[in-house]
Amino acid sequence: MATAFIFLSTKPEKVYYNELYRPQFHFSPEKNWNNDPNGLVYYKGEYHLFYQYNPDSTVWGNMHWGHAVSKDLVHWEHLPVALFPDEGGDGDENACTVFSGSAIVDKNNLLGVKKGSEETLVAFYTSYRCGQRIAFSTDKGRTWEKYAGNPVIPFDPDDDARDPKVFWYEPTQKWVMVLYRKLDNDVKKQGVSIYNSDNLTDWEFKSHIPGFYECPDLVELKVNNRPNEKKWVLFNGDGSYLVGLFNGETFTPETAKMKSDFGSNYYATQTWSNIPENDGRTIQIAWMQGNKFPDMPFNGQMTFPCELSLKTSGENIFLVRRPVKEIGVLYDKHYTWAGYNVIPGINDNILKKVKSDCVHLSGTFDLKTVDNFGFMIRHGKKVPGTEVLYNVKRGTLSCLGVTVPLMPAGNKLSFEILVDRASIEIFANNGQMVMSFGINAPAENREMVLFSNGGELIIDQLDVYELKSAWREE
Repeated sequence: MATAFIFLSTKPEKVYYNELYRPQFHFSPEKNWNNDPNGLVYYKGEYHLFYQYNPDSTVWGNMHWGHAVSKDLVHWEHLPVALFPDEGGDGDENACTVFSGSAIVDKNNLLGVKKGSEETLVAFYTSYRCGQRIAFSTDKGRTWEKYAGNPVIPFDPDDDARDPKVFWYEPTQKWVMVLYRKLDNDVKKQGVSIYNSDNLTDWEFKSHIPGFYECPDLVELKVNNRPNEKKWVLFNGDGSYLVGLFNGETFTPETAKMKSDFGSNYYATQTWSNIPENDGRTIQIAWMQGNKFPDMPFNGQMTFPCELSLKTSGENIFLVRRPVKEIGVLYDKHYTWAGYNVIPGINDNILKKVKSDCVHLSGTFDLKTVDNFGFMIRHGKKVPGTEVLYNVKRGTLSCLGVTVPLMPAGNKLSFEILVDRASIEIFANNGQMVMSFGINAPAENREMVLFSNGGELIIDQLDVYELKSAWREE
């Protein structure tokens, strides 16, 4: 029998969500393990975030769906565990536990489960070794009931099928499911299968694309922000993607697979469904896989939500990812510079007044004749901070052992950096290149340094905001 789960949300204000490595504006559970974001759906003013969750431990296992809602993608309200493991299984300790999936708004009550209203929230999930299944909610996601006709796609022991992402495809008036599969248990055949349905319960296989692993997502994005120019993007579990065409049944790639994040802690990307048309954004979040939270009551955090778009440069097309504008609700002290000539070295560190463990930095730099420049993030007198270094001669950006090519535009570079207690996210050239990292800095490391070496570096514009906590009134 499922046991009730109580969140400890009555802790004293100064203690609650204030541990050494507790994210202050990224989502993390109050306690225990979390990984993949699941069931992302916007409904009646709320962004729903479900996630892989172990209610009994800070390590992976015993998968449930944890649940939180937000009105602004920044302040999250914890709700009780939404989905519990199913009955049955084959003796495997994880059999019928609740693996990853998605959620949609059933506006026509296709499941026939709600009286007096046509809308129902429907979650699609993998019941491990027990098939693809459905749960539904008739009370804005506060309680969930398993569909009596489960599984809607039976388990096949020769096929590692999981992580269903479901969405509505308007041109054919069909529901579409993209599902990770490993056909015939052959690694060479693992990829994404596409299914269609009229009623959310009967699914017809249409096509398969090899070369993908886990947590697929398929979204349509504007190109260069033009309403009449769009392409489809198929995401892999690690956030890598293809750009191409989609006709409701088959995805046709038009590019090679590209990386969307070059950091060490980024996985299981998913986008929210049912975003209102008057908003129009495609908003994505991911799990910061591999992050370390020593001696914390929780284990895991999400990336900060980002808006996606497509841009072109010559014949190339690529994904752009930038933090959602709602980050502004946390702005506190503001520091700004324009037309400033940076003196080489760190003796003239213009960021010396910034004293915070949570920062949003946004700036554009004219490289002039400088050899290299960068930032020391969460810097301290005893323990040095994390270096973000741009090498002009090599045209590379380096951080925490990862080096990637990054070319300036018109001899200028832009940086947007989000710093939290356990993470750094770097968005370069307006989000064309992104790096996500976990960090573990001492509590006293609250400084930031801007340094340069060699010749002249000009700050066209630089804005640094210290950020308030999303979890406490300050």
